[in-house]
Formats: sequence, C-alpha cells, structure tokens
Amino acid sequence: QVQLVESGGELVQAGDSLRLSCTASGRTFSDYIMGWFRQAPGKEREFIAAISERSAIPYYADSVKGRFTISRDNAKNTAYLRMNSLKPEDTAIYYCAARRGGTVWDSIPYDYWGQGTQVTVSS
Repeated sequence: QVQLVESGGELVQAGDSLRLSCTASGRTFSDYIMGWFRQAPGKEREFIAAISERSAIPYYADSVKGRFTISRDNAKNTAYLRMNSLKPEDTAIYYCAARRGGTVWDSIPYDYWGQGTQVTVSS
C-alpha cells in the first residue's frame, strides 16, 4: 500500500503561481511513477503530468505544457507540481497518483490516489 497526501492548494489570482506537493508513505517511493490529475466541477478527471521513477522523465498534457512543471525528490518521498500563469480554467481539485510499471507515456491506470487539494483561481 502507498498512502498519498497532497498539499498546497489555495485561492489565488489569475497569473499567480502555486506549487503543490504530494508526500508518499508505505512503500519505496522511487519504485513508482507519479502522476498529477485534476477534476473541475461537472467535468471528468483530467491527466496533467507524470514523472518517471528515478530518471525523473516528465510528460505533460498539452493543456498545461509550458506552464506546469512536475518534479520529484525521492529522498523526501515527495512529488511536486509547479503551476505558473494560472488561469480561472485551472480551478479544480488536484490529485496525485502512483503506479508501478510501464512508462510515463502509457495510459495505464494508477494504483494509488490521494484525497486531493483544491486550487481556485479567481479572475
């Protein structure tokens, strides 16, 4: 089992930056691909970014490419999502997730999920 806890979500203004954190416990963090997703009200959950286990290769959805940066610190068992130039349409609950196997480009279901952190961007 892997337990994931997100933090860092808050109310910000358009154009602001924010960094989300996802801290893991329970298993060897560096064995897992980490991903970030978001779900806006009335919409389906959307993939945002993923990062590979040790080499930290990132992969982004087109909707956030160039504005968001995923990273990880395996020594701290933590993954991050840096979000710049935030827009009102970025408002959502942001979730981190973990899975083993495959690559960051694979559409393989994630095994473990956090509870989410709310990001609200005002115009």
